[in-house]
Amino acid sequence: MVTIIGISGSLRTKSYNTALLRAAAGMMPEGVELIVYSIADIPLYSQDVEDELGIPKAVAEMKEVIAEADGILIATPEYNNSMPGVLKNAVDWLSRPPSDVRRVFGGKPVGIIGASPGRFGAILGQDSWLPVLHILGTQVWGGERLRVANAAAIFDENGAIADKNVEEQLRKYVSEFVQFAQSAIARSGLGAARSYTGVDS
Repeated sequence: MVTIIGISGSLRTKSYNTALLRAAAGMMPEGVELIVYSIADIPLYSQDVEDELGIPKAVAEMKEVIAEADGILIATPEYNNSMPGVLKNAVDWLSRPPSDVRRVFGGKPVGIIGASPGRFGAILGQDSWLPVLHILGTQVWGGERLRVANAAAIFDENGAIADKNVEEQLRKYVSEFVQFAQSAIARSGLGAARSYTGVDS
C-alpha cells in the first residue's frame, strides 16, 4: 500500500482546500491511500518552548506519520499573495531539530494544489512553498498545476466538487502525482536535505 499524507493549509471547518483533499482521497487508484492529516493541534513555534519542553506531542506524532509516508499532498490557500501562516508554522515545527529534516522530508515526493475564492486559484500561495520544500530536500512534482479559482462556485454545501471540469482536472493531477510518487519510491530514497540551520536566529 502506498500512503500519501494530505495536509490542508486552512483550519476552517468548511475549508475549500480541505474539501479538495477529501475529493482527491476518493480518486486514489487501487493500492494507494491518501490520509488527510490535521495541523489544528500544532502550537505556535517558539525556540523557548522547544528548548524547555522539547518537541510537542502533536508535532512528534505528525513527524512520524510523514516520515513513514510515501508522499505528501499539500492543499494551500493564498493569504496576502503568499502561504498561510498556520501551515508554515507547522512545517517550521516539523523541521525541528535540524538533524531530523533528512529523515522526515529528505527525498519525499510532494504535490502542491490550491483553491481560492479569487480568480487565480492560490497560484502565488503554491509558488511560495517552492523554496521551503527545496531547502527541506523534498522532490516537488513539477507537472501541470491545479489551480481552483472561484472556489465558492466549485464546491457544493457539503464540500463536494460540483464542477465536472475541475473534477476531471483533479483526477488527472492525482493520477500523475501518484505515478510520480511511485517512481520516486522505485528509485528508493533519491534526494537529500540541504544544509539546514533551523528557523530562529
